[in-house]
Amino acid sequence: MNERSKSRSAARLAAVQALYQLEMEGIPLATLLHEFHQHRLGATIEDVTYAQAEESFFDDIVTGVDKRRSEIDGIVASRLSKGWSLERLDKPMRQILRAGTYELLARKDVSTGTVISEYVDVAHAFYDKREAGFVNGLLDGVAKDVRK
Repeated sequence: MNERSKSRSAARLAAVQALYQLEMEGIPLATLLHEFHQHRLGATIEDVTYAQAEESFFDDIVTGVDKRRSEIDGIVASRLSKGWSLERLDKPMRQILRAGTYELLARKDVSTGTVISEYVDVAHAFYDKREAGFVNGLLDGVAKDVRK
């Protein structure tokens, strides 16, 4: 994996964490982005070194999801099984699906396969194989809807 790919992978994972924090704490977006730039991206926290993330890519995902949340949530909800709602998914899963959907919608410069594969990898950071498979299937369906 080249340096750009690594920094984008790190940006995606950090974006999911930032979106989770945004939903949980409701702090202003600018404050959250500043906190991540200053203290998280590429930092060492409790003996864990976070990979250097591509800041502009991180910012685009977080701000893009925030700006287009209702559109993104509608797309994700339309792909859930009957009887399921976005609210029923746990919070990290919601953020993974939102970030992946945003990239499929707005980042035509990133291939569909890359987006899906990257968010399946992010899912592995939080969940077991079954949930990663859920992310794969749902984002594949979203891609069919938004990338003709």
